Amino acid sequence: MQIAFAASECTPFAKTGGLADVVGALPHELVKLGHKVSVFLPFYARVRRHIGGEPRYAIRSLAIPFLSYNRFAGIVDGGQRDGVQYYFIDCQELFDRKELYGSGGADYADNAERFGLFCRAVIEASKQLGVPQIFHVHDWEAALIPVYLRTVYAADTDLRGAATVLTIHNAAYQGKFPPNTTEQLLLPWDVFTMDKLEQYDRFNFLKGGIVFSDLLTTVSRRYAEEIQTPEFGEQLEGILRIRAADLHGILNGVDYTLWNPATDANLAAHYTPQRLDGKRACRSDLLHAFGLEGVAETTPVIGIVTRLATQKGFDIVARITEEIAAREVAVMALGAGDPYYEKLFRGWAFRHPASVVVRIGYDDALAHKIEAGSDLFLMPSRYEPCGLNQIYSLKYGTVPIVRATGGLDDTVEEWDAKKGTGTGFKFAGFDPKALLAEIDRAIAAFRDKKQWTRLMRNGMARDYSWTGPAKEYERVYEEAARRRT
Repeated sequence: MQIAFAASECTPFAKTGGLADVVGALPHELVKLGHKVSVFLPFYARVRRHIGGEPRYAIRSLAIPFLSYNRFAGIVDGGQRDGVQYYFIDCQELFDRKELYGSGGADYADNAERFGLFCRAVIEASKQLGVPQIFHVHDWEAALIPVYLRTVYAADTDLRGAATVLTIHNAAYQGKFPPNTTEQLLLPWDVFTMDKLEQYDRFNFLKGGIVFSDLLTTVSRRYAEEIQTPEFGEQLEGILRIRAADLHGILNGVDYTLWNPATDANLAAHYTPQRLDGKRACRSDLLHAFGLEGVAETTPVIGIVTRLATQKGFDIVARITEEIAAREVAVMALGAGDPYYEKLFRGWAFRHPASVVVRIGYDDALAHKIEAGSDLFLMPSRYEPCGLNQIYSLKYGTVPIVRATGGLDDTVEEWDAKKGTGTGFKFAGFDPKALLAEIDRAIAAFRDKKQWTRLMRNGMARDYSWTGPAKEYERVYEEAARRRT
């Protein structure tokens, strides 16, 4: 089967979040299953720097029409990597910018034009490079591909048989623009209706993709259920309930070639479930890196690697920082985001310098050290479509404490000390007292070394590689293709 991915991010070229990890890893697994896969990505400034040298063009120029003018885009041939073909949409005036989506805390004013062009360019390029059986599009930035295919390109016999699959990585990001975006992007006005792209008098990219795609996926089974409710649906729950039979929750995998304590080059020592001694060395190395070398072995280290935002649950953490610090724990936090939470974490560390250390920013090597050197990992998210850090934590024998939502609920099994089953600690609702109770349970379990070793090994034995999810996506593609025959 020939599959074309279209997305705004992909490792190692351009990343701001988990979307890039999925688009960077899943195509390689599909190639292993015998499929022919290409990936389309905007030719951002950082992509240009990553590939270096003069770009090679598969297509020198495509005319992309707008209401009163044309723009011209080239298709850069990014070559093959492990069997996956990469193409970059080159339109310098739209994509050759420092950031992907905006600057100074605000989105770029022309994002509708940027990603409208991206979607049409992917379609036009495919007509010359080879029309795939499946267009797998990701999030709002690529969601107009299904819309264009079933409207502007509906009479194109070359494209009629191409099926579409939309993956929703986070329903909170939708691509909402003024009504005249319909006209600007040369879509027929009959798509700007409540049952199609219109939502509260806004043109909504993601809603359009939901309506016009053959099948839909999201990044965990629990999140697929949650986004059909008012609490998590971000005002799209109605249309998602209508399409519930076409919505599949497929848990993201992780790349164990990068996240594996037996081979991770960032660690002071390697370890496995059978030989755990190296984890003690990693803990010492982490404490040294954060300047807390006097922490007793009986004191659990709580790690945090996150975007500092309300979505990640730090509003409830804010209400119990003093109670957490009063416990016999050490906290190592790495993250950046909302200035309010950055200030909160800095203040927490200032008040408790002997037990709380915070690094504002992101450092990939340090993130690996935190995963390996911590005893516990804290993720109290309000919502979490999939989440990756809790999966990394399991592999590294670092026991997660999570809120039972989305992918956190799907991947962390509640610890049962009597049976010796489970992989971590979960709390429901959104109550700081419930979170504190789980922290206390985790501290108590940590003091029983036999119990704790069992708990660590339970998590390390779980397999969240891409092998299983890739086969699930394969079945979705087959069903989408059948609908187009």
